[in-house]
Amino acid sequence: MSSSSSSSSSNAAPSTPSQTSPSTHKSAKNHFDVVVIGAGAAGMMCAAVAGQRGRRVLMIDHASKLAEKIRISGGGRCNFTNLHVGPANFISENPHFCKSALSRYTPQDFLSLIKRYNIAYHEKHKGQLFCDHSAEDIIQMLKTECDRGHVQWRMPCNVDEVSKTEAGFLLNTSHGQLSCESLVVATGGLSIPKIGASDFSYRIAKQFGLKVVEPRPALVPLTFDAASWEAFVPLAGISLEVDIETGAKKERMVFREDLLFTHRGLSGPAVLQISSYWQSGQAIRVNLLPEIDVAEELIAAKSTSKKNLSNYLAAYLPSRLVDGLLQAHGFDGDLKIVDMQDKRLRLLGEKLNRWELFPNGSEGYRKAEVTRGGVDTRAVMQQSMMVKDVPGLYFVGEALDVTGWLGGFNFQWAWASGNAAGSAV
Repeated sequence: MSSSSSSSSSNAAPSTPSQTSPSTHKSAKNHFDVVVIGAGAAGMMCAAVAGQRGRRVLMIDHASKLAEKIRISGGGRCNFTNLHVGPANFISENPHFCKSALSRYTPQDFLSLIKRYNIAYHEKHKGQLFCDHSAEDIIQMLKTECDRGHVQWRMPCNVDEVSKTEAGFLLNTSHGQLSCESLVVATGGLSIPKIGASDFSYRIAKQFGLKVVEPRPALVPLTFDAASWEAFVPLAGISLEVDIETGAKKERMVFREDLLFTHRGLSGPAVLQISSYWQSGQAIRVNLLPEIDVAEELIAAKSTSKKNLSNYLAAYLPSRLVDGLLQAHGFDGDLKIVDMQDKRLRLLGEKLNRWELFPNGSEGYRKAEVTRGGVDTRAVMQQSMMVKDVPGLYFVGEALDVTGWLGGFNFQWAWASGNAAGSAV
């Protein structure tokens, strides 16, 4: 699942920076050391760390319900980190940026927090850690950590305007005017709009002159045009482990994960992983039997097997998948292997070991677990998440151009970047 929270804005565009005298808005009630916009994974981590350092922190979110993206993640059990986190598990135009925060707040650090709260968890596979009970355990833990830091809350609260002041920032909100010395934007990306995702973080970035790496859906099912996919529609629901790849030479990426056929295309962990690397117009290649050289296996079987093609392959793949693929690729499953030319068997082997497909798009933000792209990290300090040219302005989590693989990596980026900013504000 993904690394930041439901966002916290109205549809109003932020204003251009203005200089406002601090004396016109600074009051004990509405002035804070730190305001964090976005009460999700990265935002709550940041607020808790800052609050426990003695900073006066206010958390704002436009949602009435806390951390909805955590709540729905991992099938409701929250894949909260991965034991094998490293910089190679993240995509960014500035690939070294994530190293500092990830090295200073590791999966073991988050596990120590989990254990202090006696939250039961388990490893699913490939280092993926999930709650035994519910994602609600993580939300309540973060809320309690914020309470320990005396974090204040405004929810639901829309932010209509942000402006720079001599002393920090001025926010016009649905709860009135607020001021702060440090402003942390933790409103995530565009994924899953039904739970409140917005482009707030990108608008704030552009307001202050920062580049935004073009956002696009990531960890998302891929689709095909109806005509080219028609033959595969009957295979919907079939799942199997495959090797999947895209790109060429240095850009080539390969994952071994489960693939799921759908009515509109392909999904499952394999496709979600490759979708973050796939570019429009590129092919993806699927090896349906990664442990077997199908052509060599079939040619060798000509001397030992009397089975027809369909029955022979059914020992390796689901029968419905075998029948569907043979028909779609123009092979007669009733033919006996012994009666087939080696040339035809090699062609079939190519279709099963290196099936090339050209997606026409994806299921978009509504089904994307995260957003690739975001605030350009070359404008941000990697140790603190503060914008280099705007003292006091921070971005954390999914708002930044740092996108993790499927399997808990995006949450670990949320914890790590939130901790970095919370330690610095």
